Amino acid sequence: MFSNIGWGEMMILLVAALVILGPERLPGAVRWTTRSLRQVRDYASGATEQLKQELGPEFEELRKPLADLNELRGMTPRSMVTKHLLNGDDSLFRDLDKAVPSKDELFGTASGMPDYPMPKLEKPLERNEQPPIDTDAT
Repeated sequence: MFSNIGWGEMMILLVAALVILGPERLPGAVRWTTRSLRQVRDYASGATEQLKQELGPEFEELRKPLADLNELRGMTPRSMVTKHLLNGDDSLFRDLDKAVPSKDELFGTASGMPDYPMPKLEKPLERNEQPPIDTDAT
């Protein structure tokens, strides 16, 4: 339940609770909170068990679309293409990653300039100047 709360956040909550409640009421509040969380968890697991008993084998059929939706939630465009179009074979992407230069190779690292010459930039157009027309492209 608290999987995304780290130790630092837990300590801040504890200090805030100590300041707000005071040292005499803090142990009772902690006991009440843990008891309430345990009860909520028991209610949730009890509801799940009750659904399993009432629905029987249909419960698994009900869970399948939810599992599929959860699987789609973690899909990236790359993993979707790999799964559906390439039948799980991602060797095409691995080869493409090797062929495409990395950002450091393109733009150079902090220590130096790239290995290839930079292209010359054309001068910007003057005011009311028409851009050149490429007859092959039109």
